[in-house]
Amino acid sequence: MLVLAWIAGLALAANWFAGLEERQRNPNQQPDSVRTDSVIEVRLDSNRQGHYLVGGQINGTDVTFLLDTGATFVAIPAEVADGLGLRRGRPVMVSTANGLAESYSTQIDSLALGDIRLQDVAAGIVPGMTGDEILLGMSALRQLDFSQQGGQLILRQNRQ
Repeated sequence: MLVLAWIAGLALAANWFAGLEERQRNPNQQPDSVRTDSVIEVRLDSNRQGHYLVGGQINGTDVTFLLDTGATFVAIPAEVADGLGLRRGRPVMVSTANGLAESYSTQIDSLALGDIRLQDVAAGIVPGMTGDEILLGMSALRQLDFSQQGGQLILRQNRQ
């Protein structure tokens, strides 16, 4: 019985530390939104590496975004795109940090970051991209106002 208690305790501790590690990697798993009459605002904390990761949704499915103001469009790993049911459009060559890569154009019907909602966002499906993080590039970010202050990135969407 004591051995089972130790095993259960170790399993709980491992689970807790895994959750802690994930919260440090992505401190914005469920971002808070502030609404006024004219603006929806989402504040993101940077992780230890200075990156801004945030939990969001594409077409109603939970995903993790890595904000990248240097990316022209939203870049989605092919495996993730397949899971989201996104259709591959015309092939396009894109320039990445690792050189030229093949990509396929696609359209995201809806993209959500907290209470911020974007519609009809141009994106690319990138077969050579690994991992499950989606690069949130300028095809989405140009629809928002954003600024950086004290380790936070502030995203604002004007309400119509």
